[in-house]
Amino acid sequence: MDDAGAKRKRSNLLWLLVIVAVVVVWFYWRPGADNGATQAEMNADRQAAMALTDRDDILVDLRDDVGDSTVAEIEKQFGIDLVLVSDQSLDERFYRAHVPAHRRDAIIAALSKRSDVEVAEPDFEVKLINPAGNMAKAERSKTDDKPNWEGYPNDPKYKFQWHMRQIHMPEAWKLADGGGVIVAVIDTGVAYTNKGSFELVPDLDGVTFVKPYDFVNNRELAADDHGHGTHVAGTIAQVTNNGVGVAGVGRNIKIMPLKVLSARGSGSVAAIADAIRYAADNGAKVINMSLGGRFPSKVMERAVKYAHDKGVIVICAAGNESRKKVGYPAAYPHSVSVSATQYDETVTFYSNYGKNLDIAAPGGNTQVDQNKDGMPDGVLQNTIEIGNPQKNDYYGYMGTSMAAPHAAGVAALIMGEGITDPDAVEKILKDTARAPKSGKLDTKKYGAGIIDAHAAVLKARGETGGWQFLLGILIAAGVAGSLKRRDMFGLKLGGGYAAGVTVGASGLFFLPYIFGGASSWPVVEMLTRGLPSWDIALLGPLAHGNALFFSALLPLAAVFVCLSIKPLRAVLAGLCAGVAGHLLFYAAAPLADIRYVPNSWSGDQLWLVANALVCIMLARVVLKRRVD
Repeated sequence: MDDAGAKRKRSNLLWLLVIVAVVVVWFYWRPGADNGATQAEMNADRQAAMALTDRDDILVDLRDDVGDSTVAEIEKQFGIDLVLVSDQSLDERFYRAHVPAHRRDAIIAALSKRSDVEVAEPDFEVKLINPAGNMAKAERSKTDDKPNWEGYPNDPKYKFQWHMRQIHMPEAWKLADGGGVIVAVIDTGVAYTNKGSFELVPDLDGVTFVKPYDFVNNRELAADDHGHGTHVAGTIAQVTNNGVGVAGVGRNIKIMPLKVLSARGSGSVAAIADAIRYAADNGAKVINMSLGGRFPSKVMERAVKYAHDKGVIVICAAGNESRKKVGYPAAYPHSVSVSATQYDETVTFYSNYGKNLDIAAPGGNTQVDQNKDGMPDGVLQNTIEIGNPQKNDYYGYMGTSMAAPHAAGVAALIMGEGITDPDAVEKILKDTARAPKSGKLDTKKYGAGIIDAHAAVLKARGETGGWQFLLGILIAAGVAGSLKRRDMFGLKLGGGYAAGVTVGASGLFFLPYIFGGASSWPVVEMLTRGLPSWDIALLGPLAHGNALFFSALLPLAAVFVCLSIKPLRAVLAGLCAGVAGHLLFYAAAPLADIRYVPNSWSGDQLWLVANALVCIMLARVVLKRRVD
């Protein structure tokens, strides 16, 4: 074989390696199977619910495009009054109606046959899922208000938060803060404001709260009159390292308080479904629901799917009945169900479990003190005294209600790293989960394992950066090989070429792990990511996937401005090749939605591949000018 033939063969081999690497990336990052209940299982549970419930309120979810005349026609035909579930329900045409008990089933059956009715069903009651005797107060001592240990965080009662150490938060805090991701807490409300008889709890002073709404009383004030919702919000985002009280999972997570449960801890399916859609429509990227029951609802199932399809990951408590079956909404497809562990990492006595379980997290057990710290082993956060919004303290709760917000907080940390597709976030949670220290991983009790915040953040940034760099290097080699260059990584060409590849593909993604964390300076953050992902530092993690950044536009602009500068041509060529590798990675591993690009007909993937090819052609043109 002549020399030209050998070079051509090497070039073809390099491009084959690029294709193989893309396939491997797709296989490695593909979403896992959904552990949600099947339609057959939900139908059976729904039939059981219909037989057991005696509620005479029904829910009627009409097509969104129906007019007032259709609503009036239905009211006249069935002799009912359709009342909006809340002021937020008009755009989705979601109504509640009171019907005579003896006519309920017949009316539901008749409504279900209409083409303009999407769902008609009873309005079930939903309650907090907390075991009895779940609370223990953190008793004050003379040393409580003074840290008796060195290091981060400096919150004096952090020493009682064994649950943060169980999910490896001390390591994760150094790497990620949540990036301003919004987590909707659908619960009893949150003690987030000083208004009327309600007061902000001290250890939430500093958290950003956005777009609260009370679906129980149909008002914007979503304050907590129970205590449960504030405790849940505290696990997710209690102010950390402020020298006060305790810590939360995310140092920079925003909370959306959505009240759907009364001071008695109960509420309706209607309010919860309405809140789920509200959260998805108002910027939440994570929903936490520490509530539920044994029976499914079509209305709530559709709301969960609606949120998922809008890029929201829905985290739910598995339930506290010690059942071999996960409750609802945790069992729905597109929900992430969470069981509860205690200090010794065994699954607690109260936690539900079963084949629909996804993951485990600390839920606590206030009946024991396994770590001998003088405190019952509950999950400790600052919240109001039950039923008294004007008194607050530090309480240890137990329940899968407490496990779910640990997972929700870690999901927000992952999203803060730019992984915004809910299936991809769930996959990272599961792939990085660990076995309990006993080494025995019962998937029906632990799902994929106990969440590991540190490993999840490392995978979200470290592994993505590594794959992007690999693809960039292979593409750069292929481009250089197609021009019959042998010294692509030598002093003559390779130094600048490799530098350009690094900036375009992955940036110095390893720096946060060497120096103990991400920087709050946008310029430093940009340098730790590939060029397309600079949108995270400039626009925020929720804007990740901006079509202008994830295109050939930035490389093209760099080439247009700098091509005449001969010493920069190798860097420019490498930059184009690196960006091509970054774009191909996101085409193979759809970790974020590409904004402004239609999702139909694989629009995101077509956009990314087409722009990657443009970048490859740009790299070849620039490198050829460098060679010539």
